[in-house]
Amino acid sequence: MNKAGFLCLIYLLSLVFVGLDQVTKAMATEHLTYAQPVFVTAFFDWTLLHNPGAAFSFLSDQGGWQRWFFTAIAAVVSLVLVVWIAKLGVANRWESTALSLVLSGAVGNLIDRVQLGYVVDFISLHYDDHYWPAFNIADSAICIGVAMLLLDMLRPKSESKSAE
Repeated sequence: MNKAGFLCLIYLLSLVFVGLDQVTKAMATEHLTYAQPVFVTAFFDWTLLHNPGAAFSFLSDQGGWQRWFFTAIAAVVSLVLVVWIAKLGVANRWESTALSLVLSGAVGNLIDRVQLGYVVDFISLHYDDHYWPAFNIADSAICIGVAMLLLDMLRPKSESKSAE
């Protein structure tokens, strides 16, 4: 596959995850009542929450300046990722795919911050009374992409090239 075709696929992957993220957030907003868990399993609920901060609600209790701070960071990171992916090309499929997932998560949450002033979260995992911070599809894409990058860093380079 040539570089242009590959880049189209990688950017399409990002767009698919951004779309999935936005559709699920819209569904959660429409069908869930804010902060009222909907039981799914003993460890998993649908719970609509709004996060004006960053990961794990970092800086969420500030006066509002964090909205534009995190918006700027997400916009810059997204642009850097678009360029980084373009420079990698076909030879680094694994890394390009991982970065595509990170890009989709950054853009998905960026859209929320610009439109709403907060990020919509709705997936809640817990054990007894111990709750993991609520998250969304964009957050999941970022985590999977970062995990893929870490795995890529840990495997020997000769194996890395042959696996791609």
